[in-house]
Amino acid sequence: MAVEGFSRSREPVDVKVGELTSTSRAVNVIAKTVSKSEVRNIAAGRDGAPHRVSDALVGDDTGCVYLTLWDDNIEKVKEGDTVNVKNGYINLFRGNMRLNVGRYGTLEIAEQPFEGEVNTENNLSSKVYERPPRRDAYRERSYGGRRGGYRRRY
Repeated sequence: MAVEGFSRSREPVDVKVGELTSTSRAVNVIAKTVSKSEVRNIAAGRDGAPHRVSDALVGDDTGCVYLTLWDDNIEKVKEGDTVNVKNGYINLFRGNMRLNVGRYGTLEIAEQPFEGEVNTENNLSSKVYERPPRRDAYRERSYGGRRGGYRRRY
């Protein structure tokens, strides 16, 4: 089952890591933390405010993917923990998939540990993906979706 385009329904779907695609939205993932990178300080957002970021490699028996941890979520996750990402999404960072919590999602440490081995052979974040073309909402709204001609819509 490919998990794609759930942005319209907004009802989160339980998935395995190996089922994630570069366009997955509104997904619930339970995975074990394999490793965690050093914390980096970056300026992010529109105002360039300082933030801390770290990547945790998480996975299950179907594959693994990097989970991006921001600020307060960094201390929540330790190697060996089982994480429960609810209403997460995938984005592409430099062409590689990253699982994100975002403002509408949550990250919890599961009480039940993950049973089984993590499939690190199928690392979804090590593959390079093409970014799907973005819809230009401004152009569609202002120009009627056509280049070269202005057409106002009321």
